[in-house]
Amino acid sequence: MGTFATGVTVVTGVDGGEPVGFTCQSFASVSLTPPLVLFCADHRGRSWPRIRAAGRFTANVLAEDQTELCARFGSRAGRKYEGLGWDLSRWGTPSLPGVLARVHAEITAVHGAGDHDVVIGRVLAVETGRETRPLLFFRARFVKTAAAAPSSGRPRPLPS
Repeated sequence: MGTFATGVTVVTGVDGGEPVGFTCQSFASVSLTPPLVLFCADHRGRSWPRIRAAGRFTANVLAEDQTELCARFGSRAGRKYEGLGWDLSRWGTPSLPGVLARVHAEITAVHGAGDHDVVIGRVLAVETGRETRPLLFFRARFVKTAAAAPSSGRPRPLPS
């Protein structure tokens, strides 16, 4: 699966008053009506059961220059939020700084699939952040994309 490039998110939540989170490459839009997203979480992870118990999450979409943030939340060692400026969203989930977007959602379904859970979330709100390139993971490393023109906010047709 390493030949499929993926964007990188950090899925965050709060359990028992403590912020938790993990780096996640398996995040996608599922439906526009109703607005649904999904992510996959490893059964062995320590943060996922706590986010599940809380019932809400934020998927923070990382920018190309946020590899340190990716590593921080991808590690089992250390305190992920220590020394990190972050805000609590109005939905009670951590919003990380400098990200491309934040998708705030409520867990509506969890489906076991092998050693992971497929988590479906109903989107409560989407916040856009700065306009820059995304953090992409491909063949076990981060890759850079070509610079893109600023978005007009309207979809453009693909060339045939």
